[in-house]
Amino acid sequence: MITQQIKVYGRVQGVGFRNATITLAKKFDVTGTVQNVDDYVEVYVSGERNEVQRFSEKVIKGPASFSRVKSYEVQEVPYQDYNQFKQI
Repeated sequence: MITQQIKVYGRVQGVGFRNATITLAKKFDVTGTVQNVDDYVEVYVSGERNEVQRFSEKVIKGPASFSRVKSYEVQEVPYQDYNQFKQI
């Protein structure tokens, strides 16, 4: 089990990015959080390594049709045990 922090920059606020991320989380059976922070969206995701990596690949491509990811940062952080995936 791992946890990743993902910061996504670009046109990622006000375009359904967070809701699309929640839908992806259900598909990949991962837990964590998604939130707007200043000029980017921050995601914390926990789960099996394979699922977290597949989820992250989709998030950094822009899960919402109107989103445009310009850059991103992904790093593994100490494991956090979330009980669901939610927007904060």
